[in-house]
Parts: sequence; C-alpha cells; structure tokens
Amino acid sequence: MQDTDEQIPLYTESELVPNISEDYYLQYNDVVDINVKTTSEELNEIFGIATGDQSARMNMAQGAQNGGDIFFINGYTLDENGEVELPLLGEIKLLGLTTKEAQSLIESKLKAYVNEEDFFVRVRLGGVRFSALGEFHRNGNFTILQNRISIFQAIAHAGDMTTTAKRNEVVLIRQYPEGTKSFRVNLNDKRIVESEFYFIRPNDMLYAEPMKIRELGTGVNFVQTFQLAVTTLSAVLLVLNAIN
Repeated sequence: MQDTDEQIPLYTESELVPNISEDYYLQYNDVVDINVKTTSEELNEIFGIATGDQSARMNMAQGAQNGGDIFFINGYTLDENGEVELPLLGEIKLLGLTTKEAQSLIESKLKAYVNEEDFFVRVRLGGVRFSALGEFHRNGNFTILQNRISIFQAIAHAGDMTTTAKRNEVVLIRQYPEGTKSFRVNLNDKRIVESEFYFIRPNDMLYAEPMKIRELGTGVNFVQTFQLAVTTLSAVLLVLNAIN
C-alpha cells in the first residue's frame, strides 16, 4: 500500500494558459454605476440624489445579499438611444464606450462646472447580468456583482447543467453594439480558457440543449432506460394478452 502511494504524485500541474480579456463596450440596457464627488457640497448634494449617500448604499448592499440588485435602482440604465441622464450634465451617450471612455466623457462635461483638480468620477458596470435557459437546474435571469465571471461560474450560479445537457454544444447568444451573434461552445475543450467565451459578458444568454436521449423520452442513464424499456414491454404484453 505504501509503495503504491509513493508512485502517485501529490499533484499534477498543467501549463499556464493566458486569458483573453477584451474591452467591453457598453450596450443598450446595461446598468452602470456612476459616482461623482466634488469639493462643492452643493454639487455633491445634486449628484447624491441619483448616486445615493453612504447609508443608502449600505442598505442597497444588504438588499443585494438578500437576492436584490444593488445597481438596478441605484445605477443608470442605458436607454434605447444608449444614453443616461445625469443631474446637471443632462443626457450623455455612453453606447459603444468602455467604462474608462465613459468616465473621460463625463469628466470632460464636468469641467464646465468644476475645476479638474476638484472632482472625482468613477464609472463601472453594475455587475454581470446573464440568462440561463434549457438544461440547467435553475433557469432564469441572474446578476453577479463582480466585474467579470467565467462561463463555468455562470453555469454554477444556475445550479449546474443537468445530466442530459449537451456540454459540447452550449449555445451562447451575445449582444454587440451593431447586433446579436450566437455561438456554439464546447465546454469539454480545454482551449476554452484561452477563447473569448471563457469570460461571459453582460446580457449574455446561455442555452443548454438536451441530448437525443432526452428528446426520445428515455432515461438519463442505462439503468433508467432499461427500466423504461422493460415497463413498456410489459405493458405491450399485457395489452396483447387482453386482446387474445
């Protein structure tokens, strides 16, 4: 027993695969958290109407822990024109911009009211929203309050995939500023970690198709399929005996 244990390594290590992290460009219906602070108490009060004070943010955080969305009420949603409306600054188009570009745009407009050294602006995504449909244990819309999540984290958040799901052909529907694309992703291929699909994006939709065994109405494994076949055969024999 001891000799066998000595032959088994404590662990094995794969080679390091670099992740592909592309810039995300804001889309319609994205929710962004915009925080503006200045040296002017009057301006802070104006922007505080929308961004919320510290106590309000703590209440929102508590609501998020209970299953709510901290940014849905507290953030800004890009409308059908890709714009958000900020106090004093008015409507600003953020569609197709990164969060850094959106921050720079807001800063440029704020300079008309405050000296550059007298304000602070932060723009970030209000979590990652995605949908999971089909062969997941929990279907629905989900929000994870992180800057980025992997496709495996998203699947885990949806309760994992069922045993009859096609793990080699998960449909991923992704939004782009110019439209929508769909992809079929093979979760069994280790190259996924170096692909653009390893990290999901806001508003992604995951659809897990059932395997043929599910479509045929058979069991999810050999035992269940065998039991179903025996039951069906017994029923057929009973009907034939009744007829005869």
